[in-house]
Amino acid sequence: MTSVHELIRAAAERESAARPPQKAAGGPASHRRPIALRATGLSSCDTGLASDPWTIDRAPGYGPGASAPDPIPGDAPRQGPLPRRYTDASDEQLHDWIVAAKQQLGDRVRILGHFYQRDEIVQHADFVGDSFMLAQAAKGHPEAEAFVFCGVHFMAETADILSESSQAVVLPNLAAGCSMADMATIEQVERCWEELTGALGADAENGLQPVIPVTYMNSTAAIKAFCGRNGGIVCTSSNARTVLEWAFERGQRVVFFPDQHLGRNTAKAMGIPEELMPLWRPHLALGGNTVEQLHEARVILWNGFCSVHKRFTVQQIERARAEYPGVRVIVHPECPAAVVEAADGAGSTEYIRKEIEAASPGDVIAVGTEVNLVNRLQEQHPELTVFCLDPVVCPCSTMYRIHPAYLAWTLESLVAGSVPNRISVSEDVAGDSRVALERMLAARP
Repeated sequence: MTSVHELIRAAAERESAARPPQKAAGGPASHRRPIALRATGLSSCDTGLASDPWTIDRAPGYGPGASAPDPIPGDAPRQGPLPRRYTDASDEQLHDWIVAAKQQLGDRVRILGHFYQRDEIVQHADFVGDSFMLAQAAKGHPEAEAFVFCGVHFMAETADILSESSQAVVLPNLAAGCSMADMATIEQVERCWEELTGALGADAENGLQPVIPVTYMNSTAAIKAFCGRNGGIVCTSSNARTVLEWAFERGQRVVFFPDQHLGRNTAKAMGIPEELMPLWRPHLALGGNTVEQLHEARVILWNGFCSVHKRFTVQQIERARAEYPGVRVIVHPECPAAVVEAADGAGSTEYIRKEIEAASPGDVIAVGTEVNLVNRLQEQHPELTVFCLDPVVCPCSTMYRIHPAYLAWTLESLVAGSVPNRISVSEDVAGDSRVALERMLAARP
C-alpha cells in the first residue's frame, strides 16, 4: 500500500503539474479532489511516518504523525523487537502468512479491526468498527478463544473487560497507545476528584450528587473503573448526549474525561453555555479555577484532546466551500467547537459512514476525521467525491503502528500455541469498569 508520505508527495506533484478545475456539487466523479490538496512540506507528519514501525517502536514518544508532539507517560508499554523473518518479509509474504495462519486458526481466533487502521490490516479483519462496536463484537462471540485487536491499548482493555475471562485479547503492537487516553492518568483523576469534592462538598442536594464523573470510551480501564465506583458512566461519541442526560438526572454537574471537545460540543448542543464549562488543567490547583467557578459549573471539562481531530480548522471548511460550492461538510465531535459549528453535521465515525452511504451520486463531501477512514470511504463510493478537510494527510500515528508484520507474527505465534502481547485487566479494575460500561450500554440514544 502506498505510504502516507508518498501520498502527500504524489498529490503535491499532481497539483503542481495541473490544478484541478473547481466543480460544484453534483459534478461528475472524474473531477474528484486529490487525497491531499496542497502539501506544503510544513506538515508535522514527518517522513518518519512512512518508516516501518519497528524502527521507532522503542523510541521515546508516540512516533511521527498527528500525536508526535504529545507527551507520553514514562510507563507506557514498549514493543519488543520482531524476529527478522517478519521485518525482512515482503508485503506479499506477510499477506500470505496472515491468510494461512487465519485458515489454521479458524473460528478460534477473531481479528477486530478499527476503522482507522491501514487497508492492509482491515482486509484481514473479521469485524471492522469503532472502539465500542469492536468491544461489543468481542462480547458477542463467546466461541472465540482469542481476539486479535487491531486498534490501540484502551480498546483492547475494553474488549478484555467485556469478553469472557477464558478468552485472550491480544494487541499486535504494544506501542499502539492513544495520546488522548494518556492525557488523563488515574493519579490525576483521583486528585481532581479529591479537590472537587472538597470544594463542592459531598452531600446530595435535592437528591442530586454534587458531581457525576463521565469518561469517554477513549480512556484507560483504571479511569473507567473510577467512574464505575463513584456513580459515574462511560460514553461514546454516538451516545454522549444520552449519557450527559443520564448524569444530570443524578448530579448537579458533570466532570468529563478526557476529551474536552466531545464534552463541550455535546453540552453546547444541549443548550449549556460555554461559561458554565470550565476547563480542568490537572497541573493546577482546582484545575486553574476558583471555587465559585466550580460551583456555577454544569460541565467541568478535562484538558484533553485528540491530536488528529484538533488539526481541523474553520479555515479548512471555508476553503472547501470556496472550491466546491454546495459541498457538505461533516466532522467528528472530537473536533474543536468552532469547527463543529461551521460544519453541516457532526457525529461519530458510524454517523459519518452512514451519511456518506446516504449521499446521492455526484455529491461532494468534505470530512473532518482520520484520513485512512476517509480514503476508504472514497474508494467504497466512487460515485461521490469524498475528501479529508486537512490538506496535510496526517493519520493517527499510534493506529499506524499495527503493521502486517505484527499481525503475521501474532497469528503465527497463536498457531504455535503462544499468546503474545496479551492485554489483561485485573478483576478489581475490570469489575468497576464493567459497572460503568454496563450503564453506558443501557444509555441508548
